[in-house]
Amino acid sequence: QVQLVESGGGLVQPGGSLRLSCAASGFTFSRYAMSWYRQAPGKERELVASSTSNGVSTNYADSVKGRFTISRDNAKNTVYLQMNNLKPEDTAVYYCKVRYRDSDYWGQGTQVTVSS
Repeated sequence: QVQLVESGGGLVQPGGSLRLSCAASGFTFSRYAMSWYRQAPGKERELVASSTSNGVSTNYADSVKGRFTISRDNAKNTVYLQMNNLKPEDTAVYYCKVRYRDSDYWGQGTQVTVSS
């Protein structure tokens, strides 16, 4: 079955960096686009970044452009989110997602807190 496991979250000061990882299994990872979403308390889940199956094409929310980078290692079945110059408004639970056979699959999420 499809499984997505995020890691790498934590507490960081404003201006700091974190790298999130999402390890995937249960499907042919190299054939599918992957996305990162986030959900802050009291807000709807929003798309942060997405990558095509080969990683050549990526897209970002305007709020993170120039600060976040999505990448993937198809040999390791893992997608990453490098987050630099973090701001308090980046505080949220971050999820990776894959759309596989017309269904969306989500990881359990990893908490990112940006605070001094």
